[in-house]
Amino acid sequence: MLARMRRGRRQQDVAELNITAFLNLMVVLVPFLLITAVFTQLTIKELSLPDSSQTPPPPQNIQRGISVIIRDTGLTLDKDGKTLEHWDKVDGEHKYAALSAMLAEIKDQNPGEDRITLLLEPGINYDTLIQVMDAVHYLPAAKAGVLVDMFPQISIGDAPKTEAAP
Repeated sequence: MLARMRRGRRQQDVAELNITAFLNLMVVLVPFLLITAVFTQLTIKELSLPDSSQTPPPPQNIQRGISVIIRDTGLTLDKDGKTLEHWDKVDGEHKYAALSAMLAEIKDQNPGEDRITLLLEPGINYDTLIQVMDAVHYLPAAKAGVLVDMFPQISIGDAPKTEAAP
């Protein structure tokens, strides 16, 4: 009886796996994924952040340049420690276009300048930071789809504390 069972198992065909439907799916899916991968792009902003392992330079050796102070009340543009312009927040919105236009004038006067520092007050939200970065990085009169660098070297720091009114 045992011999009969062994013979019966040998005579049964091994079931074959039908992968035709799976291959049809792959033939359609692979080109679709390759085509759509081109349209997915990420935007990466490069920042110059301070290195905590190095000691800061003495105050007399700090090189001043163009800086934008971002506060909850508005934006202030400084150059070499002197305030050039201040824009108050209007209807809950910062004046990014005015900042960008003023920086474009500065860029026309100093075409070799490509560094700017953003000084943030504590509590400034991320969206505000990114919009200011876009305003300082690219020229405002960019032609259709062509972005021209204005100040691509962006550094970030803490805004100086404001003096309380007596």
